[in-house]
Amino acid sequence: MADYQAPLRDMRFVLNEVFEVSKLWAQLPALAEVVDEDTASAILEEAGKVTAGTIAPLNRSGDEEGCSWEGGAVKTPAGFPQAYQTYAEGGWVGVGGDPVFGGMGMPKVISAQVEEMVNSANLSFGLYPMLTAGACLSINAHASAELKEKYLPNMYSGVWAGSMCLTEPHAGTDLGIIRTKAEPQADGSYKISGTKIFITGGEHDLTENIIHLVLAKLPDAPAGPKGISLFLVPKVMVNADGSLGEKNSLSCGSIEHKMGIKASATCVMNFDGATGWIVDAPNKGLAAMFTMMNYERLGVGIQGLSLGERSYQNAVEYARDRIQSRAPTGPVAKDKAADPIIVHPDVRRMLLTMKALNEGGRAFSSYVAMQLDTAKFSEDAATRKRAEELVALLTPVAKAFLTDMALETTVHGQQIFGGHGFIREWGQEQLIRDCRIT
Repeated sequence: MADYQAPLRDMRFVLNEVFEVSKLWAQLPALAEVVDEDTASAILEEAGKVTAGTIAPLNRSGDEEGCSWEGGAVKTPAGFPQAYQTYAEGGWVGVGGDPVFGGMGMPKVISAQVEEMVNSANLSFGLYPMLTAGACLSINAHASAELKEKYLPNMYSGVWAGSMCLTEPHAGTDLGIIRTKAEPQADGSYKISGTKIFITGGEHDLTENIIHLVLAKLPDAPAGPKGISLFLVPKVMVNADGSLGEKNSLSCGSIEHKMGIKASATCVMNFDGATGWIVDAPNKGLAAMFTMMNYERLGVGIQGLSLGERSYQNAVEYARDRIQSRAPTGPVAKDKAADPIIVHPDVRRMLLTMKALNEGGRAFSSYVAMQLDTAKFSEDAATRKRAEELVALLTPVAKAFLTDMALETTVHGQQIFGGHGFIREWGQEQLIRDCRIT
C-alpha cells in the first residue's frame, strides 16, 4: 500500500479556486475574525502531517489485530491509544467545536477536509473522534448550560469521548419502537435501562471517560417517535468539581466481528439503571438527535470519499511500478522488459475515473459543508432558510452518492492491482471491506 499523503493541493483548489470560500467567511460575522485563507491553509497543512505521519501507519496493523473484548473492557489495536492522544493534543477532536468550551471553532468546510484526511489515513481510527464530535453537536445545541460546562470541554479536548446510542436489537431504522426506559428520580436525574447495539465507540481504551447519548422513553411517553427523549449518560460519573467518580451502571456486553473497520469497536451496550440527564425537553429526543444527523450524514459520505482517495493513491503508485506488456503505441520503458501498466488505456481509464469521482466528490462534500456553515452562522433569515433547505435535500444525497461512488473507486483500484488486489498484505482489499460498511 502506498504511503498516504494528504491531497492538500486538491483541497486548496476546491476551497480557494472553485468556491472562493474566504468570501463566504467574510460575509459571516461569526467567522470573519476566526478564519481566513491563510489560517485554513495552515490548519490543513498540520492536519496532513498528523494523519500521514501518525495515524496512517496504523491502518494495516489495526485491520489485522482488530479490537478485542474481555470482561466488559475493549482494547483497541496496538498504537491506537498513543495516536489518539497525539491527535487530541493537537486539538483535532474539537476542530469544529464551540470556542466557548475549548473548541477550535472552525467552519464545517474546514473540518470536512480534516475528516477526509483522518478517514483516508485510517477509517477505523477516524470513527472515534467523529462520534465524539457528533455527540458534542447535540449537547451544545440542546443541553442545559450546566451539562455543557460539565462535559464539553473534556470532550472537545479529547480527554473524554462520546457515543450515540440509538439502535436496539429489535429497532433499527424504526426508532419509534425502542424499549429503553428512563425513570425520573427525585434529584432531577433519570435511571436508564435497556440494550443498544451497533454502538460505535461504545467502549474502548482511548479515553478515561465516554459520554453516551442515549435515546429512551419516559414512563408516560406517547407511542411512536414522538415519545423519544435523549439522555446524557456518562460511563464514569463526574463529580461536582469535574473529577471522575464511580463507574456508572452500564457495560459493554460484547463487540461485533465485522467484515471491515475492524479497529473500530462496534459494541453491544447494556444500561442497567444507569444514571443520566435529559438533553432538551421530554419527548424531544429525535429532534435533538437530528441536529447531529445532518452533519453525520455528510460525514459518512466523506468516509466514502476518503477511501476513494486512498484507493487512487494506492492504484496510481502500483500502476507506475508494475510492468506488464508494451504500450499499444510502442515501447515506453525501452530499458525494461515491459512497460508500466499505467500506459495501458483501460488502466488509464480506471485511474481517470477514480480521480474524477474523488475530485467531484470533494467539491460536492465541500459545497454541502458550506451550506451547513451558512445555515449555522448567517444572520440573514432568508439566507439561513435557503441553506437549511439545501442541507435537508443534499445531506442524504451526499451520504448515498459518495459512498456508492467510493465502492466503484475502490473496486477500480482492486482491478488495477490484479491478483494483488485480493491479497491482504497489499492493503487494497481492506479498502473495499471498509467501504462496503459505509
